[in-house]
Amino acid sequence: MHITFFALLGASLVRFLLRHPGEARTPWIIAFSVLLALLYVLGPALGARPTPRWMLWLGAVVGVWVVLVLLAPSFTWCAVPLFYTGLRTLPVRPALSLVVLLTGFVVVAQMRLADEFDPNLLVAPPAVAALAVAVFVHMRRQSERLAAIQRREGTLAERQRLAMEIHDTLAQGLSSQRMLLQAADRVWESDPDKARTHVRTAGSFAERNLAEARRFVHDLAPADLAEGGGLAAALTALAERSTTDTLAVRCRIEGPARALPDRVESALLRIAQGALANITEHSGASAAALTLTFLDDQVVLDIADNGRGFDPAGVTPTGVRGHGLPAIRARAGQLGGILTVESAPGEGTVLSAAIPLEHRP
Repeated sequence: MHITFFALLGASLVRFLLRHPGEARTPWIIAFSVLLALLYVLGPALGARPTPRWMLWLGAVVGVWVVLVLLAPSFTWCAVPLFYTGLRTLPVRPALSLVVLLTGFVVVAQMRLADEFDPNLLVAPPAVAALAVAVFVHMRRQSERLAAIQRREGTLAERQRLAMEIHDTLAQGLSSQRMLLQAADRVWESDPDKARTHVRTAGSFAERNLAEARRFVHDLAPADLAEGGGLAAALTALAERSTTDTLAVRCRIEGPARALPDRVESALLRIAQGALANITEHSGASAAALTLTFLDDQVVLDIADNGRGFDPAGVTPTGVRGHGLPAIRARAGQLGGILTVESAPGEGTVLSAAIPLEHRP
């Protein structure tokens, strides 16, 4: 959609220059076209959340576009990418309100351009807007279905991983203990020394199994959260532990920090751990950043790195820990959240996990 916006902006500018060369308004139209392009470039850096900075950016983009349309109505086609920008980020009602307002402005601008009244001008722009909304709704539903499939796959993969680890560690150890104790029982009277050897060996297996059980408990209930300080302190400690000679990890907290539900804190910490594991194993990055943002109705965790990046539309990389992006997406989805992936080959990666919070009086 970004490419479409710039293509429409460039085509509108070229069309105006070819049809109206040398007019007094031409320098203004060129200047506002360049300004609109520069403003639009800033959008992806602000993320895909309706933060105050993002709302200010959207207002500036729409304002400059309105000025351009008043100067040259041929720029009305740039409204279509703006439809998708609002639908993709804003809540439903504000997004639809934006579409209606932009469509109404397009109708007025086109009627100003026409020499006489044309009924088609009252039909065509709303039809284009309705088509854009319908296409967006279809794409959103497809994305939700795909996310549901990925959540199921991530859950099954996590269960399989735990089953394999338990089978290869605890189950094997318990089986060995049982065999050793049975052997000790058989020779308890006839060969006490051998029986004691079997018992001591079974004891060493028990100690090893206890260590494995403690590791499982640690994995399922993060120790960093149990130590107090909340998610912010746990992420800070994780960043410090993850920093090595080849990878610098920093943590930043934005917004007023507050206590979160245990399951939200645990999920976000696991997401951060899985993302940092993938960064270490796959990205080749030299720097990474964890950013925890507290908003009124949601909490957002961004994990960014300057590694080699990848194509999110292609095969997603998976790692040994957490099974890569599907498991991270599943953790966010289990809490009704959304995972956004922004990456390109050679340009690093940004993961953004947004978890909604219940409103409390």
